[in-house]
Amino acid sequence: MTLKKVRGAVEAILFASGDAVSLSRIADVTGMDRATAGKVMTDLTERFNSSVSGLQIVCLGGCWQMCTRPEYADYVRKALDMRRNMPLSQAALEVLAVVAYNQPVTKAYIEQVRGVDCSGVLSSLSVKGLVEERGRLELPGRPLLYGTTPEFLRCLGISSLDELPPLERGSESAEPEGETG
Repeated sequence: MTLKKVRGAVEAILFASGDAVSLSRIADVTGMDRATAGKVMTDLTERFNSSVSGLQIVCLGGCWQMCTRPEYADYVRKALDMRRNMPLSQAALEVLAVVAYNQPVTKAYIEQVRGVDCSGVLSSLSVKGLVEERGRLELPGRPLLYGTTPEFLRCLGISSLDELPPLERGSESAEPEGETG
C-alpha cells in the first residue's frame, strides 16, 4: 500500500472510530510495523494540526483520536443541539403534556385522556430520554408508571415541573373515570 493510501486509511479509521485508536491497532490494520505506524501518525498529526481544518489529531496516552479544534466548539454545539432538538409530533407533545401534568401515570391513563393508543409514542419519548418508567401501580396487572426526566426539563429550559404554565380550567387535567394516578 502506498504512503498516500496508508494516510487515507488511517484518516478513515480515526474518523469512523470516534474514539481513540491504539498505535498497535493502526499498525495491525494497515500492515505496518509499530515504528512505521508511529512515523505515519506523527506526520499525519502534524499535517492535520498545521492546516486550517476544523479537525485535529491528538495523541491520548499512546492512542490517537481525530476530534474538532477547540476554537470551533461553539459551532459544533449549536449544530448538534439543532439535530437533537428535532420537532416532536403533535402526538408526542400531547403525551408529554399528559405525563408532565399528571405524573406518575399509566399508559392506560394517557390513552384514556387522548382517546388513542400511545405505545409507539411512549416508546419514542423513552428512547429520546424525555419520559421514563417510574415503577408499577399496585393494581391487578401492575401497570407501569411513567414520568418525565431531567432531560425533559433541560429541553424545556426549566428547572422543575413547578415552572410549567398552569392548565386552563376545563382542559384535559381532569382524571378520566376509573383510574387514579
